[in-house]
Amino acid sequence: MYKSLLRPLLFQLDPEKVHYLSTDALRASLKLPFAKSITESMFKVENPRLERELFGLKFPNPVGLAAGFDKDAKLVDELAELGFGFVEIGTLTPKPQTGNEKPRLFRLPQDQAIINRMGFNNEGVDAAVRRLEKRKSNIIVGGNIGKNKVTPNEEALSDYLYCFRALFHVVDYFVVNVSSPNTPDLRALQDKEPLQKLMVSLQEENQKMGTPKPLLLKIAPDLNLNQLNDIIEIAIEAKLSGIIGTNTTISRQGLHTPEAQVTEIGMGGLSGKPLTIPSTQIIQHLRTFLPPEIRLIGVGGIMTAADAVDKLNAGADLVQLYTGFIYEGPSLVSQINKKLLSR
Repeated sequence: MYKSLLRPLLFQLDPEKVHYLSTDALRASLKLPFAKSITESMFKVENPRLERELFGLKFPNPVGLAAGFDKDAKLVDELAELGFGFVEIGTLTPKPQTGNEKPRLFRLPQDQAIINRMGFNNEGVDAAVRRLEKRKSNIIVGGNIGKNKVTPNEEALSDYLYCFRALFHVVDYFVVNVSSPNTPDLRALQDKEPLQKLMVSLQEENQKMGTPKPLLLKIAPDLNLNQLNDIIEIAIEAKLSGIIGTNTTISRQGLHTPEAQVTEIGMGGLSGKPLTIPSTQIIQHLRTFLPPEIRLIGVGGIMTAADAVDKLNAGADLVQLYTGFIYEGPSLVSQINKKLLSR
């Protein structure tokens, strides 16, 4: 019903407005009598064979929602009803920020892709903490953290530490985002020296907390082989729990959308089907050279259940959806889990 009826209607509207309309509708609909049980019967797939134990956490299934969809932790309880094994909130920054100018979200239906240049728009980490303190579901929640646009890279560590300390008691794991293309100069933090300093410092803070939380790094798909190998070295040195591969790409190669239309859209990170193969290749490379205790979450271009299986076969321990969730609807979560059970 989603692809044949709802999606054609929604795709006639502005993408960012649709996001808020959809999330409001989800929140409202689950308040109706019997809505929770009906939703669970449609989308939740529960089976011990789907369970995964990583980082000392027990995931009910390996399919998560990537950061960016629920930036401000407003929908954690509602998303738990759609069958996800875990949800990642953020990216959150210390201070609230409006993000980049609108329009900043664009669909490329011919490529099953999205271009966004949101720019870490969020209400600030403290607002998210207050919401998470009141949540009712026990779904695993990851906290994706970043820096404010106005914070120079030389002072970025203070922003990441602020978010880390604020979220520590309300999330189950952390993701350090230095790979978004939509905050000026952010990706420069992926260079070996600044990244090494950032991750080692965050891990030192983590160890001071008594019971450390899993600390992961989210990387871009545009890194060259030398940069990827630097990431591997830093992950081992900083004793990271895992790496998420990958964020959106700045590449526009191989698109079916007319070049003039892509040029008119302009800057932003591309997600969706064009990332299916590149992100899987990065997962495969990381798995080959990382020690087994450093786990991998595969994200990027998972548009079908087969795409998720490919990521897992390449070495991912878990997978995350975003653009596939927009194009295919919530049934994609159950499709993946049923596919895994059928193997």
